[in-house]
Amino acid sequence: MHRTRIALIFTAALLAACGKGGEETASKTASALPEGVTLVETFDGEGADLAIPYTKYKLDNGLTVVLHEDDSDPLVHVDVTYHVGSNREDPGRSGFAHFFEHMMFQGSVNVADEEHFRIIQEAGGTLNGTTNTDRTNYYETVPANQLETVLWLESDRMGVFLDAVTEEKFEVQRETVKNERGQRVDNRPYGRALETMYAATYPDGHPYSWPVIGWLEDLDRADLNDLKRFFLRWYGPNNAVLTIGGDIDKQQTLEWVAKYFGPIPAGPEVENLPKQPATLESDRYVTLEDNIHLPALAMMIPTVHRGHADEPALDAAAEILGQGQDSMLYQRLVQTGRAVQASVSHSCKELACEMWFIVIQNPASGESLAEMEQAVRNTLTEFAERGVNKDDLVKFKAGYESSRVFGLQSVSGKVSALADYETFTGSPKGIDDEIQAYLSVETGDVTRVFEQYIADKPAVLLSVVPNGKPELAAAPQNHEWERTIPESYGDDDKALALRPVKDNFDRSVQPTAGINPQVELPGIWDTKLDNGVRLLAVENTETPTVTVQAVFDVGQRDEPRGKAGLTALMASLMGEATTERSAAEFAEAMKRLGASISINADKYETTVTLNVLAKHLDKAMPLMMERILKPAFTEEDFARIKQQTIEGLQQARKTPQGLATRALGAVMRGPEHPLSFPTSGLPGTVAAITLEDIKGYYKAHVPTHLGGVTVSTSLPKEATLKAMEGLAKLKVAPAARQALAFQKPAVEGRKVYLVNKEGAAQSSLRASQYALPYDALGDYYRAYLGNFPLGGNFNSRINLNLREDKGYTYGARTYLVGEPQDGLYLFSSEVKKDATADALTEVLTELETYDKEGMTETEFNYLRSAIGQQEALSYETPGDKLGLLSRILRYDLPLDYRSQQNAILREVDRKTLNKVIKDVLEPEKLSIVVVGDSASIREEVEALGMPIVELDEDGYVKEAEEPKESAESASL
Repeated sequence: MHRTRIALIFTAALLAACGKGGEETASKTASALPEGVTLVETFDGEGADLAIPYTKYKLDNGLTVVLHEDDSDPLVHVDVTYHVGSNREDPGRSGFAHFFEHMMFQGSVNVADEEHFRIIQEAGGTLNGTTNTDRTNYYETVPANQLETVLWLESDRMGVFLDAVTEEKFEVQRETVKNERGQRVDNRPYGRALETMYAATYPDGHPYSWPVIGWLEDLDRADLNDLKRFFLRWYGPNNAVLTIGGDIDKQQTLEWVAKYFGPIPAGPEVENLPKQPATLESDRYVTLEDNIHLPALAMMIPTVHRGHADEPALDAAAEILGQGQDSMLYQRLVQTGRAVQASVSHSCKELACEMWFIVIQNPASGESLAEMEQAVRNTLTEFAERGVNKDDLVKFKAGYESSRVFGLQSVSGKVSALADYETFTGSPKGIDDEIQAYLSVETGDVTRVFEQYIADKPAVLLSVVPNGKPELAAAPQNHEWERTIPESYGDDDKALALRPVKDNFDRSVQPTAGINPQVELPGIWDTKLDNGVRLLAVENTETPTVTVQAVFDVGQRDEPRGKAGLTALMASLMGEATTERSAAEFAEAMKRLGASISINADKYETTVTLNVLAKHLDKAMPLMMERILKPAFTEEDFARIKQQTIEGLQQARKTPQGLATRALGAVMRGPEHPLSFPTSGLPGTVAAITLEDIKGYYKAHVPTHLGGVTVSTSLPKEATLKAMEGLAKLKVAPAARQALAFQKPAVEGRKVYLVNKEGAAQSSLRASQYALPYDALGDYYRAYLGNFPLGGNFNSRINLNLREDKGYTYGARTYLVGEPQDGLYLFSSEVKKDATADALTEVLTELETYDKEGMTETEFNYLRSAIGQQEALSYETPGDKLGLLSRILRYDLPLDYRSQQNAILREVDRKTLNKVIKDVLEPEKLSIVVVGDSASIREEVEALGMPIVELDEDGYVKEAEEPKESAESASL
């Protein structure tokens, strides 16, 4: 087997050679293929600059199979992509494709309800499914020995799914989808903006005129037979691509594919839909009232369709116009403080593309959405006058190259790319044609497409304004969209055209997995820089990339009273101008390298991260040092970033989740504890921060408190260490941190803390108690194991109860938060409004039962298998490896601590885990936070019999209102 070939020459001459070598004829190897399998082509990557080698086959039933061998890690990734998305739905039947994504996890004839998740997780794997406008896919990443099991599962739901579908499963998943819509759309600021734009852009009945998740009224109208007909029409093997990548034996894999998928009959013939870009005769203005703080303008201009020859040049135009601190729209609106956010993107789908201009207004500027619209139009005029230069394309192509390479660091990334290109271009090798197209873009191409598709063209303009304030819109609404719902679809009385599967084996028998692969911890370089700072590094052999993380011992816990958000504000300002260059000039320097530098403030640390192609490391490291050592901290940047932060925090108050996070922190730690606040603080605390606070805080901690460096590198050790010279020369000293002197609020019995979120479609529920500080090899780790069956995985008791059995939520979980000094045990979920009290009752019952009885033997065996086999997936990508290094650095853990944890898992017994988790659980001492529409939920919550304390938006106890005198008493 061979590793994926990713050469990075990127010259036009080599790109022109893509696909000329490595082809084999079907006759050459046909004799070795299983019956019913035909070889289509083999591509070994030779002659291509960025290549994913593959072999493509076709089954007699029309199923396309793509195999990619990669033995770098003992795992496999399986992707089944059906060429059906919401664009195949009928008007009035929206949301069916997404609904089926949910239904396909509800078991099949030979796999019980919820068993799909259980089997994959017990095998140490991960799984999910996604739906968009154009396709639905299901995917699993598992240890290599579990491949046959995955193929059995995927073939079972492709071939014998419908016979297991019941009315009860249908109704539960209908509620789950509604909860997902509530959480992601209806209860989220700007959540309905996208569907409003599409409805206003595309004509009634166009495949993109309805949202992927569907309209609620359509979901309510659907019945079980409607869904079954949709499945039978679109979910045949001839409308699917099965892509498998990783540590595979190609011949054995083909035999399994032929065995499990070969007997499934083909479905109806499927033809590609015609390309249907939107057409506009004039500007369309639409207004959406929403529960928001910051008015926003979305302007959209139709362009081409995915795969069109002009797509790359349009992407380049979008980057120049509005991507990054050096872009034109950012400079015009964000850099000047007129907007909190401004960006441009070119979004492409199978049938149509659009150029999007998004501006979130800064109310402090005093400008209107109408002025934001004019600013966008002025930017387009400026672009037409400015033109496009070669440096623009140098930056665009460097960024494209880098993003492509970083996207292929995992086997899932490679498999997903192969599946995507096969589905939409008919060849997995489409990535090479795309690279050729993007790297061939010239300045004249960008100018031409701008003039052809963007300049002076009609647009759809959506104003998103606070509820009750339509007058804030950029212009009065002049367009109304309508939906036509057919009275009949012509198939209501037709019998279902079932396609029985005839196997020559017993499909009800789950395959037996092979021997678990032996997984070795990645080799770690543990050394010290010249200044004594610890450096932990791992080798990355997959892609020619380097990631460097400089970790400073300063975080939220170090902030002085009344200055919550100081660390995050400092980090934001460090990402602006330096003493050497403006923010735009710095962004340009990074783009020419295709590199990125981010600064992240956390509870205990602030991390500066560089991602760069290995060939540019020497040029990128000085820029990283400039970010660290030379922030300009100008008055202009400070005023702008501070105001943007405050406005963003005001916006966060519009989400129940944001309010719940602060409320829980205030309840469990005390309202003034530095870790009780959101990382970015509160509007009032940020308002109190001065520029001198920032400068003093920075001087006290950066770079003095450089606590360590972690690196993932494809370069040799000597070259990597040489590149770290700038960090090695820093003068450092250990951070002297005293224990936080705050006392934990006493928790006596259960108490509900209620935060009113008027009109909320869902309630945010949080419940917490005090627990254990972090300990990688002690009771904290054992408690993590003990919590796994209760709320630590999809098939946990709490999630199955609230989501799958009751349909109250899209997801629910419990987890431990371990910190150096203390810890918390938490429950978290978003539930539908009318189930708030019932959901709380179910959670309390589950906690009480588990505290009393503990886990069963079956649950114990499940957790040992699930967690014990996860190692194959734990260190695949550079990001995975860096996560391991960060944990070792933060807690000074042994380099082999994961091996020691695995030994604990193997040796521990159920009695021990039950004792540890029971010692942690105190369900009678829970602080419960409920954020929701108080007028709708309070009465039912009160009926639970727990004391209720009302909190305000900032997490403080509300002052009791003085009783108002009646008119009668006032007159006496």
